[in-house]
Amino acid sequence: MAKWAGVIGFVNETKETAPSVYKEEFIERKYYGDVVKNNRRLVTADKVNDDISVQNQLSIVADPYAVNHFYSMKYATFCGAKWKVTDVQVEHPRLTLTLGGLWNG
Repeated sequence: MAKWAGVIGFVNETKETAPSVYKEEFIERKYYGDVVKNNRRLVTADKVNDDISVQNQLSIVADPYAVNHFYSMKYATFCGAKWKVTDVQVEHPRLTLTLGGLWNG
């Protein structure tokens, strides 16, 4: 099992910047863990270039902040890029994160 160290982005709060326009503010925290599953998938669409979806799973040792705010995880860094956190499984004392496509936030 490969080791992972990176940043996870949490939504801190959502503010209205203009009437009916909202912007999310993020908190980034460093975590360590293991790469449980490591694979990629090309998503074919009606575009010239296919999208990449990694579908990797990271198992992190959760601190109290991560346990209490797992619902607000938006992205995790992996191989120098930010990837969407599409699924979080709570397996105390660990959290297993499933990553999806590139984060464009």
